[in-house]
Amino acid sequence: MVIEKKPFRAMVGKQVVTKEGKKLGFIKDITFETKSGELIHMVIKDLTPYTTNLSLERTAEKEALIPYHALVAIGDFVVISEEDLV
Repeated sequence: MVIEKKPFRAMVGKQVVTKEGKKLGFIKDITFETKSGELIHMVIKDLTPYTTNLSLERTAEKEALIPYHALVAIGDFVVISEEDLV
């Protein structure tokens, strides 16, 4: 699947939801591999209670890390596939 390129600033602050419509939080940052430029994780802040049901990696500040490969679509929301979080 090819996702249209979006500038970083177009994604920061967007709400993250699953394909099923469950709200997870808001994008704070994106981590990437410096040598290849590969996007690794979306850092999610202002987490909803639903995120406690998911086995997400966390930062030291208790923000969630969602693998970038779980990204499905970017529009008014950032949509992720919950099945791809494992």
